[in-house]
Amino acid sequence: MRYSAEHKLETRSRVITAAGQVFRKDGYGGAGIDALTKAAGVTNGAFYGHFKSKAEAFRTAVLEGLQDLRQGIAALKTNQPKDWLPTFVSYYLGYKRTCDLGESCALPSLSPDVMRADDETRSAYTAEIKRLVEEVAAGLPEHKMEGGSETSREDQAILLLATLSGGVTLARAVSDPALSERIADIIAQAALTAIKPHN
Repeated sequence: MRYSAEHKLETRSRVITAAGQVFRKDGYGGAGIDALTKAAGVTNGAFYGHFKSKAEAFRTAVLEGLQDLRQGIAALKTNQPKDWLPTFVSYYLGYKRTCDLGESCALPSLSPDVMRADDETRSAYTAEIKRLVEEVAAGLPEHKMEGGSETSREDQAILLLATLSGGVTLARAVSDPALSERIADIIAQAALTAIKPHN
């Protein structure tokens, strides 16, 4: 029996989503093909019909996760052009800090495994990070440093993404909910202060 193109696309999408969740929860090393196929509800044959290897599935899941983040930021900027940044910071350090690890942001949850990944994955990740930085930078205000020198919007975007990602990583890792909340509050304040335009 031959499946329609639509069915194949749905299956591929389901595999990518499941792979992203499993890799976020178990890490690249802890996620075997059996776990990926079970989570997606497909056979090994169906998995290999879409991906040549676990590494390719990981790369695809990472890129999909970063694209979701970029598209979410773009939508927020369109819907709330004046206050997208505080809304984003609050969502990121609130829901994205406390949701199930399988639903967490790809930036903090998958980047550590990308550091150990093959060159193709790292190159694809790098290209997507550059697009993410450009998307964030396009929505940031001009920023003057003390002494009048200007910080580029891309530099500010890198600072914002690194601050939020690092903050979420620490806040998720601690076992004390009060400390997790404290870390999130401090990071939110620092992120918004660092980006606030200065005259």
